[in-house]
Amino acid sequence: MGPELVGVDGVARCSWGNTAPDYAVYHDEEWGVPLRGEIALFERLSLEAFQSGLSWLTILRKREDFRRAFAGFDPERVAAFDAEDVDRLLADASIVRNRAKILATITNARAVVELDAPLDELLWSFAPEPGRRPRPRTMADVPARTPESQAMATALKKRGFVFVGPTTCYALMQATGMVDDHVQGCFRANDRD
Repeated sequence: MGPELVGVDGVARCSWGNTAPDYAVYHDEEWGVPLRGEIALFERLSLEAFQSGLSWLTILRKREDFRRAFAGFDPERVAAFDAEDVDRLLADASIVRNRAKILATITNARAVVELDAPLDELLWSFAPEPGRRPRPRTMADVPARTPESQAMATALKKRGFVFVGPTTCYALMQATGMVDDHVQGCFRANDRD
């Protein structure tokens, strides 16, 4: 096990998890843990879209503010947002004030409401079979996108979703446990092997 895996707390984790205390908690308790439920998955999909071009740490630290601003990420409620809500969100300094990403979240909520199957069924249908590929040795071995994330992005776009490219979809798959990219030597990988 390389020294880059061992945090200041003595815990071996994926190297990015050792770069900030907030990352350590997120890595240890959430990243890669299977997540289900429409609201939970819509929140993660939305936050991954907001993260595009930014640090995940920025989004993570604003997550409670995003939840407040976007009605707890209840797709039904967000789908009803109007121009007044967009103005409110653009004026809210506690979140990322990006018009395109705000509009994308509303558009995606409307797409969720229009789905003919539950969001979790749709998203999880792209999860590869566990153990299909070897556990990454280092973070350099972790892909940014996969055929599954490309297929997910294509399917979501066909259903009216936006800001859901294959890289965003793969980050969603990692965050919600559809794939397990904890590297060899990470205590989370060792828990599952």
